[in-house]
Amino acid sequence: THTHKKKLKMVALIGRLTLLFLLAAPLADAAAHTFKDGEKIPVYVNKVGPYFNIHETYHYYSLPVCHPEKIVHRSLTLGEVLDGDRMAESLYEIKFKESIESAALCKLTLSAKDIRKYMDVIEDLYYFELVVDDMPARGFFGQLEEKVLPHVHKVFLFTHHHFHIEYNGAHVVSVNVSEISKEVLLPEPIDDTVSIDVQFTYSVNWVQNTKIPFNKRNTFGRSFFPKTLEIHWLSILNSVVLVVLLTGFVAIIVTRTLRKDFARYSQEEDDLELESDETEDQGWKIIHTDVFRFPMGKSLLCSVVGTGMQFLTTALLIILMALAGLFNVHRHGAMNAASFLVYALTSCVAGYVSTRLYVQLEGQSWAWNIVLTSSVFSVPFFIIWSTINSFAWFHGSTQALPATTIILLLLIWLCIGFPLSVLGGIVGKRTAGTFDAPCRTKNSPREIPPTSVLRGTAIYLLGGGFLPFSAISVELYYVFATIWGREHYALYGILLLVFVILMAVTACISVALTYFQLSSEDYRWWWRSIYSSGFTGVFVFCYSIFYFVMRSNMSGPLQTVQFFGYNLLACYMFFLMLGAVGFYSSLIFVRYIYSHLKLD
Repeated sequence: THTHKKKLKMVALIGRLTLLFLLAAPLADAAAHTFKDGEKIPVYVNKVGPYFNIHETYHYYSLPVCHPEKIVHRSLTLGEVLDGDRMAESLYEIKFKESIESAALCKLTLSAKDIRKYMDVIEDLYYFELVVDDMPARGFFGQLEEKVLPHVHKVFLFTHHHFHIEYNGAHVVSVNVSEISKEVLLPEPIDDTVSIDVQFTYSVNWVQNTKIPFNKRNTFGRSFFPKTLEIHWLSILNSVVLVVLLTGFVAIIVTRTLRKDFARYSQEEDDLELESDETEDQGWKIIHTDVFRFPMGKSLLCSVVGTGMQFLTTALLIILMALAGLFNVHRHGAMNAASFLVYALTSCVAGYVSTRLYVQLEGQSWAWNIVLTSSVFSVPFFIIWSTINSFAWFHGSTQALPATTIILLLLIWLCIGFPLSVLGGIVGKRTAGTFDAPCRTKNSPREIPPTSVLRGTAIYLLGGGFLPFSAISVELYYVFATIWGREHYALYGILLLVFVILMAVTACISVALTYFQLSSEDYRWWWRSIYSSGFTGVFVFCYSIFYFVMRSNMSGPLQTVQFFGYNLLACYMFFLMLGAVGFYSSLIFVRYIYSHLKLD
């Protein structure tokens, strides 16, 4: 109706405006970053944390450092808040093209408590992050000198920061902070009377660099994983060969087998009577009256499939946005904000797919199905995220979201995500039609014969999960090293290729496993097609455990809770997305073979 169309247009307009606001706010606009000679460059302090625990961050001013009398925070975008940024004005006075040999920052008297804090920070290899003209610059607080024989344990505090800044025309194109020449040996705080006076200074050096354009500032010349780039390409080539061979293998085996089956099943009844009666008692033809029997828990099944298709759409859109250059080092947390917003906007996909399938399966409570679809991921996400956020809040980390941000995210989901799910469900209900199965289903289900261990559920899960995982296992390392390490992922074209490979392998394996299941006269393929394909998520979670123990230096309770909590959610997303791909691949295959079967 006209009213529904107006609502759809209103929600779509709100979504577009919100997406534009969230993504355009942190964009590095050349006009906004143009400076005149002698003009002050904005320098903000941001966050500190253990270098190897990338998501364990604290406010810069939580340490005994130089700070203004009144701390003024910079207004942040949603993406910056989600990324744990807490930018505040600093005492650094840096002016465009004006070098400084040495300038006093402040003088502090460190108490015994302050000394202990600095010692803990330096021993735990804490880094600090400054933001100079929207470009991050990182350094360390000090260094540790240790020897076993003779025993030496000295902690040195860096007291001088040197800024090396490069410019091209009227733009700053590169910033680097180093700690040079000046350090102070911290005394052992044997009692509370120990103190030390420390003078903090800084220097600035400006260098012209015409080779770096503004749109590539602070990233020019930085190749992606330079030491392993050749291995990366070899792994991609290996995955491509794997998917081609696998697809060809499945196509040849299943096609040849199906041809034999079609030829055997399509014989006239008189010819069949001349052969052994066994041909009527085995194979996938004999279960044609049960293969389209609707499964138990069809509301949950439709919700899982709908949510999986939503994540498939979200992942594809995020990769395409990355290819378009919307995410780079200057747009702090833009991918986090975009992911949440795209998830909310694609809720219409989940509502449409889930409700349409549910109505086709003769479901009656379609309104409840929409609510269930909206809850399949959001409820587990809220439970796990609440646990992580509470843990971060307890430790005083900037990864704990402020109350205002939590309210904003809830409003986005309640005002955009859930209404779009409802609208998608309404459209899906009205366009559903009938399931239109190629074969009629009998009232009484056929007894399923016992199967061997090799055709058991465990083998199907292992086979359906391992092969797709093997196609992406090498690429997973680069993704993990970017999310949970200090690397920068830039080859989004390769990521898109791997994503397509993953979908193709999942579809092929799902079709093959469904065929083997039907050949054993087991018609319960609905849920198994989801389980076997989605089991890749279990393999990814096992890999995350391996990465945490063997490939990373992460430690501490906060980082551990964050790592496994967020990886559990990511693997659940993998399960839903690949489960939906496997289900639709199997559904198309089953429809095809039974629609081409001659029945009496």
